[in-house]
Amino acid sequence: MDSDSFIFCLEAVSDIETATTTEVVKNLEQLALEKGIASIYKTCDTIEGLEESLNALLYEDHNFKDYEIIYLVMPGEGNNICINDYYYSLEEIAELFEGKMTGKILHFANAKVLDLSQEEAQYFLDITGARAVSGYGATFHKLTSSALDKAFFSLFEEQDNVVEIVEELHQKHYALCKLLDFRLYY
Repeated sequence: MDSDSFIFCLEAVSDIETATTTEVVKNLEQLALEKGIASIYKTCDTIEGLEESLNALLYEDHNFKDYEIIYLVMPGEGNNICINDYYYSLEEIAELFEGKMTGKILHFANAKVLDLSQEEAQYFLDITGARAVSGYGATFHKLTSSALDKAFFSLFEEQDNVVEIVEELHQKHYALCKLLDFRLYY
């Protein structure tokens, strides 16, 4: 990720009217201070809020091409996300953003287990145009993926090949990658 690249983070919360500083916000601020990686942080409490936030980014933010990573922090399991007790499959999400994620990497924090079949992953990538989808196969309620997420995002400063980035991430943080079961679909 060059110095003109950004992370767009969208976190699912129970009520967007309630202002709280989450661990995610603190980690994004730390990433900006330590590595100079800028980010935009938004919350959503409905699927419409998710769609609205991403559409605003797509159509109103003239720097959208500079957002290499779309960082989604929302609960769910396997092939779905959960927003305010409603579950949405990644197929539904793919159809919402058909052709709109070209070249982007969608990264899920370990609030949601990411477990896709090869067909599900390929469908998502084909429909959205995303370059890759990454996340974790294991979730621990007492251990968030934020440290590993920061390390993953930092590696984009040095190079652009997502496979090499994941290999380097495993070399530098093998135990954590193994514990959280880091996954990449591309």
